[in-house]
Amino acid sequence: MTTITTTPEQLIADSRERIDAIDDRIIGLIQERMAVSTVIQEARITSGGRRVHLSREMEVLSHWSDALGKPGTSLAMTLLELCRGRV
Repeated sequence: MTTITTTPEQLIADSRERIDAIDDRIIGLIQERMAVSTVIQEARITSGGRRVHLSREMEVLSHWSDALGKPGTSLAMTLLELCRGRV
């Protein structure tokens, strides 16, 4: 049986490639979320509502905080800012 040993350098390089691929997927998902958020905002405005729904934003913040702790709240704030567009 042949054992292949991975060097630390190779392990790091491979792991960085995986992180880059994951980041690309995350960016794509954020862009998709932004597009869906735009649809919701336009529908809300068309029906006479407000562009931003603060109680919904609080739900989003709570969800991210519950999943990831305090850093999750910061991530959610950034995500909400990206998805709001120009207020």
